[in-house]
Amino acid sequence: MHKTRNALIVGASGLVGGHCLRLLLASERYSQIISAGRRDLPLIHPKLDQKVIDFDNLKKYSTELAADDVYCCLGTTINKAGSKENFYKVDYTYVVELAKLAAAKNAGQFLVVSAMGADAGSMFFYNKVKGEMERDVQDLDFRAVHIFRPSLLLGEREEERTGEELASKIMKPLSSLMIGPLSKYKPIPGEDVAKAMLYAAGQNRGGTQIYTSDKIAKMAANYSQSTA
Repeated sequence: MHKTRNALIVGASGLVGGHCLRLLLASERYSQIISAGRRDLPLIHPKLDQKVIDFDNLKKYSTELAADDVYCCLGTTINKAGSKENFYKVDYTYVVELAKLAAAKNAGQFLVVSAMGADAGSMFFYNKVKGEMERDVQDLDFRAVHIFRPSLLLGEREEERTGEELASKIMKPLSSLMIGPLSKYKPIPGEDVAKAMLYAAGQNRGGTQIYTSDKIAKMAANYSQSTA
């Protein structure tokens, strides 16, 4: 039994975040879960402390959002955000500001969902933004930064993402062919990313760790075995 700790999750209304919150509430590792978002979730749990926040003024919540481990599941699409500027604000600015806040309050671990192909030097805007976020989060003073780079995410989402649903239908039948070096391109359930995040947090590894879909799948399996 670990010494109980508290965790902060941001982005719990999304696909990975929703699964992550459920697992956090069930985990004996944490005695309190702080969930921060634009609105309250329709959920009541004795361990859950919900905070409605304004992401454009994150600094004013620094004390309320202090936690041992921070799970960042924020993310949108350019289509949903409406512009490149809004996408950048959510996927770079909010994530990095959250990480700065957490580091200043001595959080030990920062776990963040990025994307396959993240590269600050990429010519593709989406990959470049994700890469810049990863670069700047790694520079902060955490004992450990865990970066998850899943391929196409599978699972039921609250909002419609037509492009991802179409890609999912095309990619799913090809998954069995993605072995060896191709395994990191295999689509992965959002729930498995959440399981891998909790597994990583429990390993007490230091420094920066980066996980592609193939590693995420193995970690999720290990998590399931450890909690069976």
